[in-house]
Amino acid sequence: MRSSRPMAVASYAVAWFVVIGAVASLTAGPSGTMSHGFDLSDLDTTCKACADFYQYATGGWRARNPIPAAYPSWGQFNVIANRNEAILHEILDQAAQDRHAAPGSIEQKIGDFYGSCMDEAAIEAAGAKPLQPELARIAKIASVADLEAEAMQLQSIGVNAMFGFGSIQDFKDSTQVIGDAGQGGLGMPDRDYYFRPDDASKKLRDQYVAHVTRMFILLGDAPDTAAAEAKTVMSLETQLAQASSTDVELRDPVANYHRMTPAELQTATAHFIWTDYFRETGFPDIAAVNLEQPKFFQQLDQMLVSVPLADWKTYLRWHLVHSAAPMLSSNFVNENFDFYAKTLEGTTELRPRWKRCISATDHDLGEALGQKYVEKAFPPQAKIAAVQMVHNLMAALRADMETLTWMGPETRKQAEAKLDAMTLKIGYPDKWRDYSAYQVTRDSYLENAFRGEAFEFRRNLAQIGKPVDRTEWGLTPPSVNAYYNPLMNEIVFPAGILQPPFFDPKADDALNYGGMGSIIGHEMTHGFDDEGSQFDAQGNLRDWWTPEDHKNFEARADCIAKQFDAYVVGGDLHENGKLVEGESIADLGGVTISHMAFETAEAATSPDRAERGALIDGFTPEQRFYLAYARNWGENDRPEIERLQTNTDPHPVNRFRANGPLSNLPEFATAFACQAGDAMVRPEVERCRIW
Repeated sequence: MRSSRPMAVASYAVAWFVVIGAVASLTAGPSGTMSHGFDLSDLDTTCKACADFYQYATGGWRARNPIPAAYPSWGQFNVIANRNEAILHEILDQAAQDRHAAPGSIEQKIGDFYGSCMDEAAIEAAGAKPLQPELARIAKIASVADLEAEAMQLQSIGVNAMFGFGSIQDFKDSTQVIGDAGQGGLGMPDRDYYFRPDDASKKLRDQYVAHVTRMFILLGDAPDTAAAEAKTVMSLETQLAQASSTDVELRDPVANYHRMTPAELQTATAHFIWTDYFRETGFPDIAAVNLEQPKFFQQLDQMLVSVPLADWKTYLRWHLVHSAAPMLSSNFVNENFDFYAKTLEGTTELRPRWKRCISATDHDLGEALGQKYVEKAFPPQAKIAAVQMVHNLMAALRADMETLTWMGPETRKQAEAKLDAMTLKIGYPDKWRDYSAYQVTRDSYLENAFRGEAFEFRRNLAQIGKPVDRTEWGLTPPSVNAYYNPLMNEIVFPAGILQPPFFDPKADDALNYGGMGSIIGHEMTHGFDDEGSQFDAQGNLRDWWTPEDHKNFEARADCIAKQFDAYVVGGDLHENGKLVEGESIADLGGVTISHMAFETAEAATSPDRAERGALIDGFTPEQRFYLAYARNWGENDRPEIERLQTNTDPHPVNRFRANGPLSNLPEFATAFACQAGDAMVRPEVERCRIW
């Protein structure tokens, strides 16, 4: 569970599209040959389209694609990622075998990083020894000042110690980069896991304490000592959780923006000396910081004096070994897997080592590895076609804004200006990241990983006080993912997601607009969802809506939240409408806008409407559009991962992402001749529509 930003920093500022794992080969037609179309065997025609379109459109595929043991879910995103992994595997194997690559070259860095990760013999022989320097630093803590300094040191190597710190654009002046401090320091998925009163949650907390105990034993502690230490960790984390914001609260940018000077920070936290902390980071002149959750930092500040240093040292030892476990010997890897994958997600088997090492290399050297990836997987013509599709969707959204009856002219003018200013990033960066300051050797996987985290930590903090770099990407080129960033007012689509079956330049418009087009529309609509709509064309947190229009928008957004509140994931577990509101607005907007763009593209290609309606495989273009949309979400999930996702993730589970938006659309009902009273047709008084 490594992250270069182990914190809640800007968790609300970037609305990420769903990410599953790692690209599908072209779909196989009925004869088994490769096809650029739709595989009819993916359907479940025993289910009526108007009763459960998700089952109708994806039931056949899901029946043929059970979840592999090494995954909590298996869906189209995984299929695409799997093909990407095969490409990356070839690149990295070749780089690792080249022992004569020029020092400092891309080939040397990715080859040595991947090679160190694949060197199981060396990793097993080392055991926990690579942790000894950091464990020794923790042992020497003798004051609150020492504790503060060590927390910063651990944060710099990717350890989720106390809180998270990084840089961010100022919410109210997006031309400035300031510091950003956010809640963190927990070992369970989120703060609510520490307090839910049901029996399953109580059992999970006991399992967590048992896991922490076993990890301390692996570090060499006696069983009784380890058990006591685990209880200390649980007690300390529970205190941090009490003051932590919920996942829903983290989605409110206004509630998470508190710009402060160093003097104001010091007033907010009397015992945590920020000037010392800044000096320890190597950037002593930080002039402004967004303190995301003041309540959390006030609690942390009190704990600096109320919690014994010995307990803090135990806590830091835990978070160090927890963060490092995937890079250590197999006993640590397996124990980490047992709780975080098997217990929390339902996964029954580790992914093969080469897959884990590809993920690690992409994490630490993503834009170096990405340069090699795009050479093989993203030809120039694919980028040209993708750019054209995005422009078509932007034109469709602009045309839609002009017809909205609930939005007045003043707000519409601002919305159109925001859309016109939206930056598009397709495939890969125009300027690649410079990794020359990141030393990579073949000697130690863990040390390479720690140096990678430290490189990113320093690179991130070095941006504070400097002009915003609008060329930066938040995803690597092979990522099967996409995002909208309201502070940049940009939509970003890496090469990794612009692959079949989502996007295939050789496929017909219905499949591309229903597939990738709805994903593009999703990210575009994030600029106008319940969070994105609070930022203006320049990325500043500013109310640009008239009161009446804002009231109209909120009513439409609330309709979607209520719709998803009613969806039952399993047992007594429902979707949390307010948690998934933004993503569900974007799903509905994405498929709506993409359908508009599809109709325009079809009309431009074939002015004769009868000709446009020609059947392919027995389906009209309209039907194929919606089949492609539902295909995006085809996925099998373990019950454990569904529960985890529902509790913590702003994305609904996939069956609701497919059926929820479509049940609001008269166009869908018309395409499949659905009637009032069918499950896929929401009553008109309950129908949600924004764009």
